[in-house]
Amino acid sequence: MPHPTPLISTLVLGLVLAFAFGLAVQRFRLPPLIGYLLAGIAIGPFTPGVVADQSVANQLAEIGVILLMFGVGLHFSLKDLLSVRAIAIPGALSQALVAVPLAMALAWWQGWTPGAGLIFGIALSVASTVVLLRLLQERRLLDTERGRITVGWLVVQDLGVVLVLVLLPALAGVLKGEAGAAPETSALLQSIAVTLGKIAAFVLIMLLVGKKLIPAILHYVAHTGSRELFRLAVLSIALGFAFAASELFGVSLALGAFFAGMILSESRLSQQAATESLPFRDAFAVLFFVSVGMLFDPRIIIQEPVALLATVGIILVAKSAAAYLVVRMFGHPAPTALAISVSLAQIGEFSFILAGLSVSLALLPESARSLILAGAILSILLNPLLMEALDRLPMRRAQQADAADAEPTPEARGREPIPVTRLSRHVVLIGHGRVGSVVSEALRAAGVPFLVVEADQDAAAALRQQSIETITGNAADPEVVRATNLASARCLLVAIPDAFEGGQVVEQARAISPELLIVARAHSEEEVAHLKTHGASIVIMGEHEIAKAMIEDVRKAVPREEKSGQESAPRLPSPAPAA
Repeated sequence: MPHPTPLISTLVLGLVLAFAFGLAVQRFRLPPLIGYLLAGIAIGPFTPGVVADQSVANQLAEIGVILLMFGVGLHFSLKDLLSVRAIAIPGALSQALVAVPLAMALAWWQGWTPGAGLIFGIALSVASTVVLLRLLQERRLLDTERGRITVGWLVVQDLGVVLVLVLLPALAGVLKGEAGAAPETSALLQSIAVTLGKIAAFVLIMLLVGKKLIPAILHYVAHTGSRELFRLAVLSIALGFAFAASELFGVSLALGAFFAGMILSESRLSQQAATESLPFRDAFAVLFFVSVGMLFDPRIIIQEPVALLATVGIILVAKSAAAYLVVRMFGHPAPTALAISVSLAQIGEFSFILAGLSVSLALLPESARSLILAGAILSILLNPLLMEALDRLPMRRAQQADAADAEPTPEARGREPIPVTRLSRHVVLIGHGRVGSVVSEALRAAGVPFLVVEADQDAAAALRQQSIETITGNAADPEVVRATNLASARCLLVAIPDAFEGGQVVEQARAISPELLIVARAHSEEEVAHLKTHGASIVIMGEHEIAKAMIEDVRKAVPREEKSGQESAPRLPSPAPAA
């Protein structure tokens, strides 16, 4: 019997074990990504048992990075990027200026060359895009000021790493300390100019051509009415533009996808594109963490404990201190500075790429790459825990220093708080899409107080401009549910098309208010049963309502035909009652 191919076995092992370990750590109230990392360690080459294909896992993980950056770009505009450039550029440089000298001191103690210490420091100064964006999304911070600053910070770091990767082969001889290996100044300047020119050309083409081409493609596909083609178009744009950016302009795949998403964010189809790419994005992002876990050799903890502790200290303490000081220098309050500095206290994918190229050029010893990988694993494991600790950390002194009043501010927490609505005897409407928008118009016309929960930032902002009270976030988030004040509501209308998410909302609502009227929508008999099982009072299936309307129209038409002397038609049954 033939064995599974490396692609299938790696994909299956990675996802199945990630699910199992993620579910296990979730029961201990730990972030699921810790489980994903443990899954990677379990199928890695340094632990007994089944070993997955590392090269295949890395390529699958790269797809996750591309789709994740594309999704972030959909919620991030060029205006947002330019608005934080003043703090993002010096912030990214400050972390490098702190990490590099400390890393070079560690390299000297380890007996490495100064060039190896320089590369080691640069690798430790670059934060992981995947880890940071997942943390920001989970805490609803991506569209806040601190989220925009952090994403801008990441973009600057990514551009810097792209430049380093291009220049590294030309400077390999100098970094090794070989005599007469220094390249000519003119050749070095030409290499820098070509790299910067490619990046500038890519950005210019994206702004001039992509700004019209990308939305035009999606609008054309949307008019075909094929959801399958629209989903394929979204994936093609994300992966195609990322690949083109890498092959033609030397820009990283992640940056190419980010700019493609950012250009598309100005289109009214951006939210639909984000929704269609979400399942793929989540699945492949999980594989990124699995691939990182596969790189981890636990023996480094025993063989180099002091060096590993120093490496983790540079990542968690030194980088964070530099980021904190820069943010404070720009006038931001201490809680904001602390949140940004803690979120940047890890390393990831670009550090691996830089370390891999340096080892292939004989610029970095294998022991240094092992320390980078171990430092990445430990920092990624600790980063969510630090963010959780930040959520619980009392910030009284910082609040007193930054604000005269004693009231807690949103900046005092690592997670953006959601105030509970003051409405009572109101209708809670989940989702403001094609169905929800019709419902809200009817509620406004009837003068019924209502509250909307909407995940799309732009749609939520438009609702607030119409003086409609709106909560932005995932409706299944317990904190979002709590903020809707369901205990005092007259009914809950679940208008989102996702029955899985809708079931979570219904279940939480029923636990809060056993007598609450809950009306939900479904697209199949299975979804109707699912929602009813979780506590929905009434479930409306679109196909049933259309059929009922058609039957009613025919029933109205039959008597007119009989009165006109035509042959009597069979009597139609009455429409079935709503579920």
